[in-house]
Amino acid sequence: MQVVRDPSAWQADELVEFELVLGPEIGVREATHLLELPEKPSSKIDEVMRLIDILNPENEAGRLTLIVRMGHDKVADQLPGLIRAVQREGKVVLWSCDPMHGNTVTSDSGYKTRPFERILSEVKAFFAVHRAEGTHAGGVHLEMTGQNVAECTGGARMITDADFKDRYHTVCDPRLNAEQSIDLAFLLADLLKAERNARLRPLPAAAGL
Repeated sequence: MQVVRDPSAWQADELVEFELVLGPEIGVREATHLLELPEKPSSKIDEVMRLIDILNPENEAGRLTLIVRMGHDKVADQLPGLIRAVQREGKVVLWSCDPMHGNTVTSDSGYKTRPFERILSEVKAFFAVHRAEGTHAGGVHLEMTGQNVAECTGGARMITDADFKDRYHTVCDPRLNAEQSIDLAFLLADLLKAERNARLRPLPAAAGL
């Protein structure tokens, strides 16, 4: 599996070289590619479309996953245009949501954290946009642990900055703890159920038929 991160991190030509030179040698030619979209892809739609052509030139189903990481306050405005561009060009992709990285902030005490409510908000918006566009929300990327850590603020127990002193254990990115993960799992179950019901709901009969 190959992950190509934020397209703004490289020039397009460098990305082409990276794929063509390294791809066969690291055995990813037939692997699934993951393209992590930047927080502001609306101004880079043409670039994203070019990357889709590079990573999946045959437009094979299941070959390319687009990971959306826009942040809770941007996804509702910016994702629809990107979805429409992909649909208009007939590209076959899997849409996935990463509500973690676009919602990372620094707490008052200097800890890297993620507000739980913003994570929930981005997941809800991601599903709502796909429902409105008639496309499928195909996956969610989360960072979590079964331990009782305090790394993401909020949740049922309202973790705050003050809890970080004794229960902040990550050496990299802040994770959802066990309770927050379960709460999010229930939300995802409800969203998936609602999406399934919407797809199965029969169309209203025409008058007189």
